[in-house]
Amino acid sequence: MEEKKLDLNSIIGFGLIFVILIWVMYNSQQNEAKERAKKAQQEQVDAKEKPTPTKVVKTETKAVAPVSDSIQAAQLQSSLGAFAYSASLPSATEAFTTIENEVVRLKIANKGGYIVEAEMKEFEQFRKGSGKKVHLIKEGNADFNLELKTNDNRTLNTRDLFFEPTLTKEGKNQVVSLKLKAGNNQYLEYRYVLKPNNYMLDFAIRSQGLNTVLNTSNPLNLDWKIKTYRNEKSVSYENRYTELIFEYEDGKDDYLGQGESTSDEPVDVSYIAFKQHFFTSVLLTDTAFEKAVVVSENLVKDEEKDTLFTKQFKATVPLSFKNGEVNYNMNWYYGPADYHILDEYEKNLDEIVPLGWGMFGWINRYIFIPTFDLLIGFLPYGIAIIILTILVRIVMSPVTYKSYLSQAKMKVLRPEIQELGTKFAKDPMKKQQETMKLYSKAGVNPMAGCLPALMQIPVFYALFSFFPSAIDLRQKSFLWADDLSSFDSVISLPFYIPFYGNHISLFPILASIAIFFYMKMTTGDQMTAPPQEGMPDMGKIMKMMIYLSPIMMLFFFNNFASGLSLYYFVSNAITIGIMLVIKNYIIDEDKIHAQIQENKTKPKTMNRFQRKMQEMMEEAEKQKNLKK
Repeated sequence: MEEKKLDLNSIIGFGLIFVILIWVMYNSQQNEAKERAKKAQQEQVDAKEKPTPTKVVKTETKAVAPVSDSIQAAQLQSSLGAFAYSASLPSATEAFTTIENEVVRLKIANKGGYIVEAEMKEFEQFRKGSGKKVHLIKEGNADFNLELKTNDNRTLNTRDLFFEPTLTKEGKNQVVSLKLKAGNNQYLEYRYVLKPNNYMLDFAIRSQGLNTVLNTSNPLNLDWKIKTYRNEKSVSYENRYTELIFEYEDGKDDYLGQGESTSDEPVDVSYIAFKQHFFTSVLLTDTAFEKAVVVSENLVKDEEKDTLFTKQFKATVPLSFKNGEVNYNMNWYYGPADYHILDEYEKNLDEIVPLGWGMFGWINRYIFIPTFDLLIGFLPYGIAIIILTILVRIVMSPVTYKSYLSQAKMKVLRPEIQELGTKFAKDPMKKQQETMKLYSKAGVNPMAGCLPALMQIPVFYALFSFFPSAIDLRQKSFLWADDLSSFDSVISLPFYIPFYGNHISLFPILASIAIFFYMKMTTGDQMTAPPQEGMPDMGKIMKMMIYLSPIMMLFFFNNFASGLSLYYFVSNAITIGIMLVIKNYIIDEDKIHAQIQENKTKPKTMNRFQRKMQEMMEEAEKQKNLKK
């Protein structure tokens, strides 16, 4: 019996000991869990600088595992140094903050703290009704990075580090603050402010308390890159107007051009624009960058093939430290390359729109843009182009009249000029002298027909710059053209013709026909002056141009904006009509002939230029006789 009782007590004792051990272990774990939760809660409370809680819109992807033990903490400390603190926060996930207004939607990543998607809410890709919004940034085509050099000899890139986001509102403005933390009060901050109905964001980069973390002896290098998406029908036409533009030295602007790879190193840079045909991404700064390295690379190697990207743009600028901290107030612009919108910011951004240099840009800014704005206010866009063309031709009609009058005078003198050519066939110098005397007596200037044509060049070039830059024409239809800012294809070809394309545009064909008849009417009478000795026969050259110019127009404009081809077609057709009216109802060739004969009887005084030409010809004649 004694042995039995001992066994029972032993069992009971062991059972109690086991229960006590279980209770102690459980209680210890609970206390540790509470302590960890309390510590994490305290860190979150300390991290909050604003009392009002805000909502962060997150689109979740894969999460990065939080630091849960000393091994992971040691690994982060080894690779990131002081910035391991930021990687240990709950925000260290590949999540996003989205902000948007009526015109633009932007998505900002925790990782890197930069904009990873910029959508134009009012514009569609390629064609109207495509259902695809224009994106300046999406799916990794852009990169924004600061290279951080630390006091413990590390080189870190912000694109690889996690920022802590906070979304708030200031009135109607949305504010996103992203902080890359090295401690509670040590951080690098990106601050974005999006205003209602505005493509421009306020953007600031500033640091606090990092003078003990970062090596401030050298500036931070800011790197910005974008591969520009194709957004229009014609890749060749869009790529022609896709370029990197920058403003430097207090108001000067320049661009890199269209080479395979071009670069520049401007100083005192106030903005850098990665411009596509009708859209642009711009980084502006209140404090000019001391210098910049900008690079443009052409990504369209074969225009016969469909392409996703047009160009690769890169910019590197230094951000200087002041008192051990960095503090830059900047702006981002993601939106249309619209002259009116860009001009309103009064930051010289209108120079991004290529309206032409010098007087050509002046003509567009103060004449054609206001006139066209007035017309499209109450007319369809195609009709507005036609009315604008009519107005231009009416204004230029006096010049056309002068040109045709000169041609008529030359036509009347043609028999006498041919007679002199036969008479002095063996003496070209004498023929030239007698011809000049005939012009002087008759009161005819052989160059008078060329001068009016030269006067039209500024208008021609200004409109050549205006139409490709007019975003108002984008995806606006007229007749068979579904987009006046792109080609008006009526037939698609199963093959590609070099310099022409794989389609046939109708407006360039009509413009080429109009140019042919216009040149046929004007060239014959305009170039009747005999060629000078040793000079090419301009008459023969102009006869070649009658046929060459329409062919050039046909090939050159097949991929151009149909609005531009429409203008040239209507312009030349109207000019032909005006010249027919001048010829049949205004100019009387018999009266011109009588006037010329009367002029021959009047004493004629040579002007300074004519005297100089006469002296030169006489001197040339003397030299010729001496050689004989």
